[in-house]
Amino acid sequence: MGKHSIHSMMSQLPTMPALLEHIGYPQPRKRFSWMELVIVLLAGCAHALSIAWPFSFGLVQGQPVWWLQLLAMAILVRQLNSRRRLGQGLLLGWVFATAWLCGIFWWLYISMHVYGGLAAPLAVVAVVGLAMLLAIYYAVACAAFVVLAPIGPTRRAIVFAALWLLAELARVEFFTGFPWGEAGYAHLSGWLDDYARWVGVHGITFLAAFLAAGFAGLGRSRRHLLLFPALVLLIAVSPVLVESPGSTSAGTLQVTLLQGNIPQDEKFQPGSGLPTALRWYGEQLQGAKTALVVAPETALPLLPQQLPEGYWSAVQKRFSTGQQAALIGIPLGSSSAGYANSVVGLKPGQAQAFRFDKHHLVPFGEFVPPGFRWFTNLMNIPLGDFSRGPLGQPAFDWQGQRLAPNICYEDLFGEELGASFGDAATAPTVLVNFSNIGWFGNTIAIDQHLAISRMRTLEFERPMLRATNTGATAIIDHHGKVTHELPRHTRGALTGEVEGRNGITPYAWWISRYGLWPLWALGLALVLLAAALRRR
Repeated sequence: MGKHSIHSMMSQLPTMPALLEHIGYPQPRKRFSWMELVIVLLAGCAHALSIAWPFSFGLVQGQPVWWLQLLAMAILVRQLNSRRRLGQGLLLGWVFATAWLCGIFWWLYISMHVYGGLAAPLAVVAVVGLAMLLAIYYAVACAAFVVLAPIGPTRRAIVFAALWLLAELARVEFFTGFPWGEAGYAHLSGWLDDYARWVGVHGITFLAAFLAAGFAGLGRSRRHLLLFPALVLLIAVSPVLVESPGSTSAGTLQVTLLQGNIPQDEKFQPGSGLPTALRWYGEQLQGAKTALVVAPETALPLLPQQLPEGYWSAVQKRFSTGQQAALIGIPLGSSSAGYANSVVGLKPGQAQAFRFDKHHLVPFGEFVPPGFRWFTNLMNIPLGDFSRGPLGQPAFDWQGQRLAPNICYEDLFGEELGASFGDAATAPTVLVNFSNIGWFGNTIAIDQHLAISRMRTLEFERPMLRATNTGATAIIDHHGKVTHELPRHTRGALTGEVEGRNGITPYAWWISRYGLWPLWALGLALVLLAAALRRR
């Protein structure tokens, strides 16, 4: 064979970059373009919008948009697939997550500036700074992805999902935890919602990240083009094919949920909001007709010993006889014993009032992290330093129902609510959330928090009662459907019926015994396996 023939044959062989692209291995690029960073930043903004659509046009306002979440994350993965340098992955992940998180909890600005009195520039810096800090988790995950991800789009999708899961778990557990706006909440009404009772919101996040990364890899290999649709179909039908015992009815209860709509800037003022709150809630508690009446977080914003003379004793006497009970949000404690953000339960025949103390406290709002006293001194937020209640406190027993309170954003932590589900005989039949979203104005925060409560109802197959100061005051059934809701930012009492449920979902079973460790083990095992294969 002559040199000309050999040269002709070699020229027909695929180049190395073309061969790598054919088998699904990305071609490296040397530098960023500004357009790529803008694309990733816009994808992060879209990811925030997917959790709860904030506009009144195009889609249903306040509702999650599952396909937008997948699209936004797929755009991020598409950019990561073309990178091989750790620093590039770090920057892309950080930009995406910072934009996403700013878009999720921008309303913290209102609580710090409008109601806390913090200067506007400092409030903006605080919100953006928090987002940038939390974005580090996802930046590290994306950097690890471009370094560790194996050849082949399907396997790369698995590794990306594992790393993203670990980043979310870190956001849950470290530095007091603030997993608000997690990707899984975008699938509350999507075709992944059936997985809530099996793996919870974090498991749904893992599946969503896998699907997004898988879609981003389409067109990179023929094998993936055949395998990935089969995996999507398997994910879609698995909850239907695999049976497990469902929850059963525990009877019904007539309830009244109170929404005082006390302006947040007046709530603790002796000359305006304080007397209004005491008068209105006092009248509603005295005049309630249903078996249970629920008043929201700090509905009575004074300690019992600080209330007007005879006020608290009159409330206690009202529910000491008859067939009615009350759950009331009120601070408890003293300077010597410490203060707690609490719920008091009153019912006939009890020797001592039921008490629930909030366990998962809000940093800067309910306790001051070490070294940040200077920051809280810049704001004028009352009741800023509480003691923490124990995990897994007993439920309030009333008329055949076991009502388990949670206060403010405690319903964000399903693994903590799950601590009460270890024994089916004592597990709650109804979850009750006491909140005051008035700190954040009439914003998308209300819809986001309602979605969080709905996800908990799917995970545990339990209804949720929500009594709030400004909304969303609602009754949610065990299928995650809002059956009753008051108009937001109005004063009123919501009356309706709730059906309690018995039984333990698969998620409730394993989360009550092992917490988040199974998810940590899954994510770490997949990442370590990818690292081992990469080394080989």
